[in-house]
Amino acid sequence: MKMAIFMLTCANNAEADKIGKVLLEKKLIACCKKMPVASSFWWKGIIEQTDETVLMMESVEEKFGEVNKEVKKLHSYDTFILFSLPVGQTTKEVQEWLEKELEE
Repeated sequence: MKMAIFMLTCANNAEADKIGKVLLEKKLIACCKKMPVASSFWWKGIIEQTDETVLMMESVEEKFGEVNKEVKKLHSYDTFILFSLPVGQTTKEVQEWLEKELEE
């Protein structure tokens, strides 16, 4: 299993909490962290600005498809931003922790 960080923009803290809890319960992620962000983006031809919450999740690359499937069920946005960042290196202890926590 190869470690990855999944990033997801959520409408607010409550949505991030809900999604994070489901993904943890289903053992699709081992940990999640929330960060408030001020977002500016193009949407339907105009620049929008809003406060959002970014959910940073520690997992493995193999879980991305399942995470995406669950997020589609729970997220309030029609077009949400979810992406995966590969982790080039981590410690042996972190790798062992991920494998243990994400066992099915």
